[in-house]
Amino acid sequence: MAHIHHHSHGISATASRAFKWGIALNIIFVIAEFIFGYISGSMGLMSDAGHNLSDVASMALALMACILATRHATGRYTYGYKKSTILVSVANAVILLVAVAIIIFESIEKIINPVDVESEWIMIVAGIGVLVNGFTTWLFNKDKGRDLNIKATYMHMLADTLVSVGVIVSGAVIKFTGWNIIDPVIGLVIAAIILYSTWDILKDSIRLALDGTPEQFDVDDICRRMESVDGVEEVHHIHIWAISTTEYAITSHIVVRDISRMHEIKDRLKSLLKDAGISHSTLEFEDCSHHCEDETCCQ
Repeated sequence: MAHIHHHSHGISATASRAFKWGIALNIIFVIAEFIFGYISGSMGLMSDAGHNLSDVASMALALMACILATRHATGRYTYGYKKSTILVSVANAVILLVAVAIIIFESIEKIINPVDVESEWIMIVAGIGVLVNGFTTWLFNKDKGRDLNIKATYMHMLADTLVSVGVIVSGAVIKFTGWNIIDPVIGLVIAAIILYSTWDILKDSIRLALDGTPEQFDVDDICRRMESVDGVEEVHHIHIWAISTTEYAITSHIVVRDISRMHEIKDRLKSLLKDAGISHSTLEFEDCSHHCEDETCCQ
């Protein structure tokens, strides 16, 4: 009878609360920002409302994926639903790129056909944005190093906080100079900040989705460390990939001098790999007199 392994690597209580608070606060802020942006005719506020709406969707998707990742493995889904966290990280990056495209289009339209902007509304709403986004950023600070989706949310909210500061600056410039053109220019700056903060996350997400080696692991280094274990003659046919945004797996062929020491060597290798951050390891042992011809390793 097959034995399905269950691993508990769920979302932490602090991260769960951060997502729930972040979603609730940003929904309220998006509604307020869009209304005041429409009333004041501010492209900066409306474009930022659109971006903040994408943040709400991103946080909701990330929370859903983290919850799915705690579901037990089955015979059909032997790793459970952990991969959903990677798919969501790709989706979130794409959502942000779409938001960037919309902001750029609308900002260019405002540059071509400028409108008057009520700077007081801009400054008031953006000031609230600094508080909301800043607080949400703080909520994710503790867990940002544990998960790609949490890191993405943290970076997006930090960027939003800086953007809100920029919007306040644009409102002040319009108030004292009357240069309404600064509003769509700020919209373009917002787009550039979002694009910059999203690019690495998109790149990492796509790598994980394609089962590429996660950025924090060097295959050559892992290979050398495994070969340093007493009794290991050679390591080849090695693959490292992500099961989720927080869990990693490895498969490898291990050539040993004395096959009778296989279990001892296996325990040492698994301990070494676990210390390196790889929790799932599948190792195939071979002796020096008979091993496979595929020696692709450390390339």
